[in-house]
Amino acid sequence: MNQMLQDAEVQTSQAQATETENAPDTPALPPAVEHPRFAKPQRVAFVQSAWHRDVVEECRIAFLREIEERHITNVDVFEVPGSFEIPLHAQILAKTRRYTAIVAAGLVVDGGIYRHEFVADTVIKALMDVQLRTEVPVFSAVLTPQQFHETEVHYDFFRKHFAIKGVEVAEACANTLLSLERLRGQVAAGIVG
Repeated sequence: MNQMLQDAEVQTSQAQATETENAPDTPALPPAVEHPRFAKPQRVAFVQSAWHRDVVEECRIAFLREIEERHITNVDVFEVPGSFEIPLHAQILAKTRRYTAIVAAGLVVDGGIYRHEFVADTVIKALMDVQLRTEVPVFSAVLTPQQFHETEVHYDFFRKHFAIKGVEVAEACANTLLSLERLRGQVAAGIVG
């Protein structure tokens, strides 16, 4: 009887090996990542520039998908005319204390090298000021390409680039909120401070 069981096990192993050898070459999917959960619900404001909306929206779409995987489902989206208007909206939203984080997305182009660099630099500095004044973290996906031409090739490139930035800003947002949640808990417990 033992010999029959052993023979059956050998046949099963051989059949599995044959199936594996004959299986089509499909790439193995990476294992699903289980992201840490928050102790308290998080609410995020996403402030997006309407200028070059078709490009910038790729950031929002990728951000929303990634942030949901990281257990943040309360996201309010706001749209402003251009990137220059983002900091004031971010400050007003931060002062409401309704949001645990604010994410900004915009594409600053046109008007010569000095103008768009000035606008982008001003926006980034203003967002940092909002963050430091209100203690609400502010994340930037406001981008300034060195060269942007109104061609389909550039539009396609920056749509893909903004999708990548959306995932990156979601990761930074979630990780920072987790870190701040931990830090604030330690401060409240008297461990830090």
